[in-house]
Amino acid sequence: MSIEGTRADAGAAPPGDDVMALALELLARPSVTPDDHGCQALIATRLAAAGIRCESLRFGAVDNLWATHGSNGPVLALLGHTDVVPPGPRAAWTSDPFAPEIRDGVLYARGAADMKGAVAAFVVAIERFVATHPDHPGTIALLLTSDEEGDAMDGVRRVAEAFRARGERIDWCITGEPSSTARLGDLLRVGRRGSLSATLTVHGIQGHVAYPDKADNPIHAAAPALAELVARRWDDGFESFPPTSLQVSNIAAGTGATNVIPGAATVQFNLRYNPHWDASRLEAEIATLLDRHRLHYALDWHRSGEPFHTLEGPLRAAAREVMTTFAGAAPEESTAGGTSDARFIAPLGAQCIEIGPVNASIHQVDEHVRVADLQALPGLYLALIERLLLPSAPAASG
Repeated sequence: MSIEGTRADAGAAPPGDDVMALALELLARPSVTPDDHGCQALIATRLAAAGIRCESLRFGAVDNLWATHGSNGPVLALLGHTDVVPPGPRAAWTSDPFAPEIRDGVLYARGAADMKGAVAAFVVAIERFVATHPDHPGTIALLLTSDEEGDAMDGVRRVAEAFRARGERIDWCITGEPSSTARLGDLLRVGRRGSLSATLTVHGIQGHVAYPDKADNPIHAAAPALAELVARRWDDGFESFPPTSLQVSNIAAGTGATNVIPGAATVQFNLRYNPHWDASRLEAEIATLLDRHRLHYALDWHRSGEPFHTLEGPLRAAAREVMTTFAGAAPEESTAGGTSDARFIAPLGAQCIEIGPVNASIHQVDEHVRVADLQALPGLYLALIERLLLPSAPAASG
């Protein structure tokens, strides 16, 4: 089969192309979050055959897999997820989102870039490393969840709690989230902002618009406070982090009639914040502001995760060296983007980075990854593993 072929090529990988074969098998499973749809069992069977210990950690409806080889430290964990976002209207796709298809050297399927391609590359890289270095120092590990694209409550968050309780150690963590921007390896993510969401309910008194003296309009009461919130400059950034930002995402009030003053108004907003802040301080700041405006309100917070930042050290240095050799240019080192499951691993004391495919099509119709990039990923991850666990190993070329 020509890898540059058309739709007729879609169902098979070239002989000996382990990463393509595994990726196609994973992508054919409609594992819409939090349903793993057997992806982790497939991977566990394969890794166990290679002599790798596999432990299933199921919390609620969420499957998590912890696979390890070796003993003692340092512990290098590869972190990924087998769940995907819903495909949306299937008629909008050029081909079935769960029937992976290769067209002109590009693999199309839901999860191709985010992130079953990287998961397949992790598995192949670990297999190659263990086969070549069966008595390697330290521990190589793979951590997978099926709850990254959903609520993220029973996935890596719960696994991290279990690890903390039993003293499980992780020194370095590489997340396979799609971080590259234009070409594979052009960006190294060295941190992520924190995310804090709120639902603010401002209480008033419902009444007729012709008799405002007999009512209390919660929209009018909330407006000055909201104006102050959105106009505030929270900070000037932190090292490679942008300034903290607050965005209002939804405002709802009213009965649907134009002659009724509503009895309550609801405002939803989110803060993406850098290490100048933590969630508790932001919550206190905002409560103080609302109190100063004398609002009658209720505030419901959801803490998605605190910011993390991996300082210069062995992990960043190894990644920079490998990626520069691999891609022919030093990667941009960034903390931009949303959140990832690394936010739950960093508090365990681990240094965390993210390296993965190009992210241009993630969560979109016709999500895709270049076949050449997918075929190259195991070599990139293998070079990183060797550079960290076998420090004398040279950085591989791309």
